[in-house]
Amino acid sequence: MLRSGSPKTTLGDWLAQGPFGLAMSSGFFSFYAHTGMLSALLARGLAPAHVAGSSAGAMVTGAWAAGAPTDELTTFLLSMRREDFWDPGVGAGLLAGKKFDGLLRKFLPVARIEACRVPVRISAFDILGRRTTVLDRGDLPTAIRASCAVPAMFRPVWIDRRPYWDGGILDRPGIAGVPPGRLLFHHISAHAPWSRSNAPLEIPTRREMVTLVLDDLPRVNPFRLEAGRQALHEAAAATARALDQPIDRDLVRVPAR
Repeated sequence: MLRSGSPKTTLGDWLAQGPFGLAMSSGFFSFYAHTGMLSALLARGLAPAHVAGSSAGAMVTGAWAAGAPTDELTTFLLSMRREDFWDPGVGAGLLAGKKFDGLLRKFLPVARIEACRVPVRISAFDILGRRTTVLDRGDLPTAIRASCAVPAMFRPVWIDRRPYWDGGILDRPGIAGVPPGRLLFHHISAHAPWSRSNAPLEIPTRREMVTLVLDDLPRVNPFRLEAGRQALHEAAAATARALDQPIDRDLVRVPAR
């Protein structure tokens, strides 16, 4: 467990002590919450030295690492409509993913993971190997799309002749490929809409990692995208408050409102 020093050490103070990485978890349509959180972090002058994520977390960290400012990412997300990515058809998933691919290629400043301004590691589920693969090179839109390919909703995404699905299947936190060192982990605490479990989602632990949890954020889904604006703004406000909260046992937890 991380020893954060004085019990009065705040999250903002801890992050300001030196370089840190940022990992963002999977969470159905949590792009908005992740973007709000990241925008508050950057507004305080706290930029991660490297990033990682699964699913929604992969999209937000990947876009920022590629050079997209959070205000542009905010505009992109709030202008997105269901028809922009909705392309149903016959196949191993409701959506083909071609529209989503087009959105990413139009928005992302760079197309190669190696060209990103900071190292980015994207978790995806290798269907044939039944294991997590960490994508840290290659085509960025394809890697993000693979990590976001929720089974049954999206068809598998093929990379180097292997099919991939959502990175959150085995690596919900998105930290499988993160190197040792100081790490801030943004944990989405809500279950997926189809989950029947009411049990709290497990929060992983690792050396030198602090977890940020923003409770009770609005839920967003393809048929409720309008809730994204509120989720984004509440996540940004809650993160700003969280930065002034003390770290307690490697955790900072605040209500969204």
